[in-house]
Amino acid sequence: MRDRYIFPAVFNYADDGISISFPDIEGCFSCADTDEEAIQMAEEALGLHLYNMEQDGDPIPEPTSGNSIKTAPDERIFLVDVWMPQVRQEVKPIYVKKTLTIPADLNEAAITANINFSKVLTSSLRFILKKSQSTRASQGAINR
Repeated sequence: MRDRYIFPAVFNYADDGISISFPDIEGCFSCADTDEEAIQMAEEALGLHLYNMEQDGDPIPEPTSGNSIKTAPDERIFLVDVWMPQVRQEVKPIYVKKTLTIPADLNEAAITANINFSKVLTSSLRFILKKSQSTRASQGAINR
């Protein structure tokens, strides 16, 4: 079981949106309306598919080189990078206790607004980590 996988995805551009497939991962598909959404959907689809393969004990193939994949004029190859510890955690979360320090005025305002500190920290960290992962994936585009 590896922590990081990078697989090429084929983005097929049509009038009704973007279809996403993974030549190396049978049955892994998604779709989207924009490039940004397609990258996010590709990461999610690949991560969940690989997680299920791990859980089922299925062998995970080595990725094909993006340069060796033949594409049609309306298709592009993108490298999709998934960090499996994050996927595994999102599917089956294990929680740890953290102690943090924040300004007193924020603490009082958050308590008054009935804000759950753990939920805010968790969602913020997931957003930041996903954003940095999406940036890496979009920089890995081939055939632009």
